[in-house]
Amino acid sequence: MTIGQIAFLGSGETSLAGGRIFEALAKKLQEPPRIALMETPAGFELNSAQVVGKVGDFMATRLQNYKPMVNVVPARKKDSVFSPDDPEIIKPLLYANMIFMGPGSPTYAIRQLKDSLAWDVIRARHRLGATLIFASAATISIGAHALPVYEIYKVGLDVHAEDGLNYFKDFGIHLSFTPHWNNAEGGADLDTSRCFVGMDRYNEWCDLLPVENTTLGLDEHTGIIMDFATGTCEVSGVSSVSIVRECDPEIYPSGSKFELKELGDFKIPDQIENGIPPHVWDMVVNAPPLEDDKPPAEVHSLAEKRLTARAEKNWAESDKLRDEIAALGWTVQDSKDGYTLVKS
Repeated sequence: MTIGQIAFLGSGETSLAGGRIFEALAKKLQEPPRIALMETPAGFELNSAQVVGKVGDFMATRLQNYKPMVNVVPARKKDSVFSPDDPEIIKPLLYANMIFMGPGSPTYAIRQLKDSLAWDVIRARHRLGATLIFASAATISIGAHALPVYEIYKVGLDVHAEDGLNYFKDFGIHLSFTPHWNNAEGGADLDTSRCFVGMDRYNEWCDLLPVENTTLGLDEHTGIIMDFATGTCEVSGVSSVSIVRECDPEIYPSGSKFELKELGDFKIPDQIENGIPPHVWDMVVNAPPLEDDKPPAEVHSLAEKRLTARAEKNWAESDKLRDEIAALGWTVQDSKDGYTLVKS
């Protein structure tokens, strides 16, 4: 089973640093990026489509050399017309090879995605090779434990920990995330580091977590790419990331690499026993081809003529027809039963 890469950004998904991470990920794809942008973390905002749309515009421009196709998935709220449990709403996820989730509220994202069809499909697509990108609020939400930033920083609730979506549970590790790690917007008068809550309150939160938890702290305009094929993590951007155990950070600067096992005893989830409901796995694996992934009549006609030419051992004509098919954006894969047409 080929498992996709995962990238995490501390902030700056539409910055130069974010663009470099997107491009590094796009280079690894075997086909043009088919990008699905999750609207969920910002789904409570009246302009959530515009919030996510700006990221989509940035990615379309930055990755234009890779001919991306960008779709926004408006899975805003459970039990609504934009539900993350609606198969039509989340349909782009079935075909995405790059899935992005970013700005908004971490706790809102957790409430809407927990045990949802959308979340199960995202997990299944990753197991089948799709690249996942999480930034800002979404980075917090997928951890084992979530820092409720707005509730503490804006509403004034006591420091507490929320259960996150716990993406890495199936990987056998207890991993949480804190973006905006080195934020300094408060200046000299107000400590806004540790995702705006400040060092003192963050240490309170850290003390609430179980001893087996590891937290990955991501500086502003800095990200990390997890590559499961090589078993490595690479830090990219302007600053550093911190691996935090028992509130004691170990810092890795931009440009450095370390092994995935530094975050815990990783295991790749089994294809069958992977924690994904069987009906969801079947939905993803057997998703019907999109209309633009079906060869047009002209290509079919050329392929049939080529099949006849091969049967007559007219190899020159067969090669000529193969080139004509390729010029239309399709590749012929011959087999003992005939041929298969694959979009180039």
